[in-house]
Amino acid sequence: MTEPFTPEIVAAVLRHMNEDHADDSLQIVRALGGHPDAVSVQLATIDPAGAVFAVTVVAGGVVRVQLPWSEQIVERPQFRHEFARMHREASSADGS
Repeated sequence: MTEPFTPEIVAAVLRHMNEDHADDSLQIVRALGGHPDAVSVQLATIDPAGAVFAVTVVAGGVVRVQLPWSEQIVERPQFRHEFARMHREASSADGS
């Protein structure tokens, strides 16, 4: 799959999510990523197929969690839509 975004765009999305939405990402990984034991998370990379998180778990290790988009990302604004969707689904799943 070809990466449709420049490294600068990817870096901007990662920076925004990691600096402004770390709690949301943690909730997403706990509820949708199968790691209720997550204590911290960083969005490690994104591509047209999904988001990859580096997750620190209670036991102290770091695991990789990949969550797919609901559709292939072809335009930058779709990232916001997809992260918002993941957050809504995570909130629903954990009863928040």
